[in-house]
Amino acid sequence: MNRIFKSATLGGATILAFSLTACASATTPDASGTGQAGGKCVTGPVKVGIIPKLGTDPYMVTVKKAAEAAAAKDGSTVIYTSPSDATGAAQIPFVNQLISQNVNAIMISGSDLNSTSAALAKAKAAGIKVVSWDSDIAPESRGFFLNQADTSKIGDQMLMSMAKMMNNEGEFAILSSTQTAVNQNAWIASIKAKLAKDPAYAKMKLVTVAYGEEKADVNAQKAKELVQAYPKLKGIIVPAGIGLPAAAEALTQSGDLGRVKISGLAPVTLISQYIKTGNVQAVWWNVGNLGTLAFNTAKMYAQCKIEPKEGTSYTVDGLGKFTVGADGVVLLGEPTIVTPENLTSFPF
Repeated sequence: MNRIFKSATLGGATILAFSLTACASATTPDASGTGQAGGKCVTGPVKVGIIPKLGTDPYMVTVKKAAEAAAAKDGSTVIYTSPSDATGAAQIPFVNQLISQNVNAIMISGSDLNSTSAALAKAKAAGIKVVSWDSDIAPESRGFFLNQADTSKIGDQMLMSMAKMMNNEGEFAILSSTQTAVNQNAWIASIKAKLAKDPAYAKMKLVTVAYGEEKADVNAQKAKELVQAYPKLKGIIVPAGIGLPAAAEALTQSGDLGRVKISGLAPVTLISQYIKTGNVQAVWWNVGNLGTLAFNTAKMYAQCKIEPKEGTSYTVDGLGKFTVGADGVVLLGEPTIVTPENLTSFPF
């Protein structure tokens, strides 16, 4: 099915100069002249480097496994790096590392918009094609952005889920990951816009936005602090896969889960026990499919078979047809609110 979405950002950063090499072997000039700087086209299998926001995050690992499975079909190679901190600065050395390893393409989930811009410019100059996935970077730093779903719809679904559990009235908070998380900031902006304009949420009040820093223990502590700081709190939206399970467990231990409902994003298998109680809901999609889509897009981009031009269509085996939207954005599909009724439909 066709997927179209719009996105617009800008950015820039500086890093120390780094020695560059050309892409891996089996490349030919890009006769179209429409590819990224370097003009290299791979023939045959490709070497793709993956830079997640946090290497140990189960979400990121699931994407990695799906990409590896897709790569194995034609002898392509995946190099998965592992930043230990979810910051843009922590991702820069891994961009440089992948340049030195002569990858054909880089898949990056941006911890912020701008930190990796200069490093990725070096990669592009070396003929390396760049795509972002899950969380975008500055559009001039990449070709495609493989988004799991329409950004505004993800925010809308989290708010809708929260509203239903709160009966559309009362105080709630947001417990995000980091202040620079591109995707989560976009979801939060969408939630705030909906609150301001939609009369269905007129009796709901967002009291604060807190940050769990992509660490389970910090999220657990922040969840407890929110409940203590706001005695009338009826819900928390946690748009972070690490944060939601930690918050649910923390409020279970404190006896507050139930009185305080939780919605957000998290691997369904990590929070299924809380979803079954009706006190937690998740907005989710097939994460493995995102890895398959991102890898195949990066591969075809490196092979000069597709370009990030609006209206371009291409097919990914097993997933179907996708259409490029504005700014090179491609959508995986629609987000779904996970409840006890549809819980078994989500394998991760």
